[in-house]
Amino acid sequence: MSELKEKGLIFALDADSLNQALEWAERLRRYVSGFKIGAQFFTRVGLQAVKLIQEAQSRVFLDLKFHDIPFTVEEAAYETARMNVWMFNVHCSGGKEMMTRALRGAERGAKEIGKPRPKVLGVTILTSLSDSDLEQIGYRYNTQGQALHLARLALEAGLDGIVASPNEAPLLRKELGPDFIIVCPGIRLEPARNDDQKRVSGPREAIQAGADYLVVGRPIRDAKDPGATAHLILDEIAGANR
Repeated sequence: MSELKEKGLIFALDADSLNQALEWAERLRRYVSGFKIGAQFFTRVGLQAVKLIQEAQSRVFLDLKFHDIPFTVEEAAYETARMNVWMFNVHCSGGKEMMTRALRGAERGAKEIGKPRPKVLGVTILTSLSDSDLEQIGYRYNTQGQALHLARLALEAGLDGIVASPNEAPLLRKELGPDFIIVCPGIRLEPARNDDQKRVSGPREAIQAGADYLVVGRPIRDAKDPGATAHLILDEIAGANR
């Protein structure tokens, strides 16, 4: 894996208000590579969420997981790129054409505002799903097999990387090469505390498995000292890279 490739921590900004989000941004921006804005917070406050983080001199990973017909996803990607975000994602299960059109929309939007195109990531299998969940849905593969199948499709479509469980990261890194971005949620400092996540690992293990970025929310938000916890995770990332 290239030593020049950035690795880091992304904080899941699941805030209840803009003021709370600003407090988190000011507290954690020196520790993180960016802030993830998901459906909960974005639905609550809209574009103001993105602007707040950018005005705090940090980057935005817009985690809305677009999954729709190709035309709609292309237009959503276009509007997202016009927000000048760092990264955003789509569901790989929307298909190769949908992912390709997402890239096209992102390129149009970035060109219009004169900024670099956002990184476009494909979501493989949510960390809240297990093998039995996939069987219930009707998938033919288990979580590892389905994640690899969808990740290969994302690579063929030209996406910059994927979002996947740290459990699948070793296989995905081996199969997809050193340059494909792997973003891993489901990071826990105490792996026994899964909450609603079913496929989790510690930060050091995830980086050693091949992850580039770790998405962490509750373990930092619920800590007595969030800054110290973020610093601890960064130490784990650094230690895994030695």
